[in-house]
Amino acid sequence: MKVKIANRLIGEGEPCFIVAEAGVNHNGDVSLAKKLIDVAKEAGADAVKFQTFQAEGLVTKRAEKAPYQKETTGTRESQFEMLKSLELSQRDFRGLFVYSRKKGIIFLATPFDSESVDFLEGLGVPAFKVGSGEITNFPLLKHIARKRKPIILSTGMSTLGEIEEAVEAIIGEGVEEIILLHCVSSYPAKAEDMNLKAMETLRDKFKLPVGLSDHSLGISIAIAAVALEACVIEKHFTLDKSLRGPDHQASLEPEELKQMVTAIRNVEKAMGNGVKRPAKDEEENKKVGRRSIVARVDIPRGIIISEDMLDIKRPGTGLEPKYLGEIIGRVAKVTIKRDELVTWGALK
Repeated sequence: MKVKIANRLIGEGEPCFIVAEAGVNHNGDVSLAKKLIDVAKEAGADAVKFQTFQAEGLVTKRAEKAPYQKETTGTRESQFEMLKSLELSQRDFRGLFVYSRKKGIIFLATPFDSESVDFLEGLGVPAFKVGSGEITNFPLLKHIARKRKPIILSTGMSTLGEIEEAVEAIIGEGVEEIILLHCVSSYPAKAEDMNLKAMETLRDKFKLPVGLSDHSLGISIAIAAVALEACVIEKHFTLDKSLRGPDHQASLEPEELKQMVTAIRNVEKAMGNGVKRPAKDEEENKKVGRRSIVARVDIPRGIIISEDMLDIKRPGTGLEPKYLGEIIGRVAKVTIKRDELVTWGALK
């Protein structure tokens, strides 16, 4: 199955769809958000993604921060206060949507409430991204599905059964264009927790395109996921890891994002078609790197050739060594000089 988002087909046999996750790394500053769009475009990402929410509808005023949020932003403010400072207005998002279009990069966003879903749908987003925390939020899932647009569903913190229920809820509303993202919702996620083979489990179970929302440090896990046929890679990025905010430290800086995109495209080229045969450049190297049967000594015409008269040396432009047994015992039709390639034409 393949899913179309804007002008991109996503699925088996298609280039990996790379989503540069700006998230809330704009720190509530629309000018910073535009710089993130610039970075995503320059790096070669297919899409840039933000998060659309209203703190009042997302979290109670007494809710604690996650442990990683306490580490990165301290404990003086509540989760509500932190998120409130990271909001962008609908006017801001309209500007970012237009700016992304001008830059030639797909604009995506993760909505956290029905109002944000309606707003994004009116804005004209080509698909909806659903965060891992919403996989059991069936009212939100169904509201998104009723917009009849493709859905990218992250599956962090989820069991296979929970994913199945979420997929059924979405399909029940008439949407079958679903992309599942394997995810480990730790910030940063440890390499030993990544369990990339779970992508294969999701593919086999749901027969849907599967990718990775990667919260690990660096780019190696994302590259490995592409080698395991991830059709989407989503990765947080920032202008500077030292900026204040919950997600900067676990994000890629601009040069790292560019390196990841380049590495992914190289992996795709390297995957090939599975047919085992010499590459074009190897054909010339074969002549130099392989060996042929040559005369160890001068072999006069009319002599019966014995094994001690022959040697195996480079280049590989003559008879291959596998034919040695067929040459021994044959008669030299012409004189074969020492170190000269033995040919069938020189033998009786």
